[in-house]
Amino acid sequence: APLNPWDVMLCVSGTAIACENALVVAIICYSPALRTPMFVLVGSLATADLLAGLGLILNFVFQYVIRSETVSLLTVGFLVASFAASVSSLLAITVDRYLSLYNALTYYSERTVLCIHTMLAGAWGVSLCLGLLPVLGWNCLHDRAVCSVVRPLTKSNVTLLSASFFLIFLIMLHLYIEICKIVCRHAHQIALQQHFLTASHYVATKKGVSTLAIILGTFGASWLPFAIYCVVGDPDYPSVYTYATLLPATYNSMINPIIYAYRNQEIQRSMWVLFCGCFQAKVSFRSRSPSDV
Repeated sequence: APLNPWDVMLCVSGTAIACENALVVAIICYSPALRTPMFVLVGSLATADLLAGLGLILNFVFQYVIRSETVSLLTVGFLVASFAASVSSLLAITVDRYLSLYNALTYYSERTVLCIHTMLAGAWGVSLCLGLLPVLGWNCLHDRAVCSVVRPLTKSNVTLLSASFFLIFLIMLHLYIEICKIVCRHAHQIALQQHFLTASHYVATKKGVSTLAIILGTFGASWLPFAIYCVVGDPDYPSVYTYATLLPATYNSMINPIIYAYRNQEIQRSMWVLFCGCFQAKVSFRSRSPSDV
């Protein structure tokens, strides 16, 4: 088959995603200090994005080297499960941030660890089930009339995936609004105690709210066009529309390590330890609040 430039761009995107997130996974596994619930969630997100990047690479290889319906279903199912796990991990991180502020006194407890592990188990379990649907028969290989804009997924399959994304996006939007309210309330309480709101508190509050807006805006801008097109698009439309909305969605997995990992001081320090040895390997780490990640 002639080489499609869009497939090449997806493969390049997958390579960048895999390299970025493989480094995050290696750092978290290498550093015993990064075993707090906060970094477990970041590790889950990096693992899901790493698998998504590998899935994009495998999809390119199998599409032009090994053309098989079975391999195509396995690759598509792998990609669906990986991206679903990535979005679910983002939701789990949002819930963790909310709990760390709402229940600050009881956050560092065994109950929180159990809650986070339960969330991750549920997220990965649901993602695996969604990825298995095309392999178990929910595909359009034998009935082109039910195909969606993402072959070989059916219209009902992509509608389910899009509806799940919209639900997760609304939940994250609600939680981030609540987080902003808590942050502003804390700043107001500090102002009452000190009789005025200092410039540093104002800057910190503004920066926190801006960071939350950037996180949610990046997530929405990456995935919303593709999710909307999966619902309103028709399989007879030119495939360029699918590629043009799918490619930005992959960029979310490329941006996630920058937002959730590389900006964190502990991970930066562990990176220097891993590559440069600029710090002692047994340096003590101070676990910050999940809201700082």
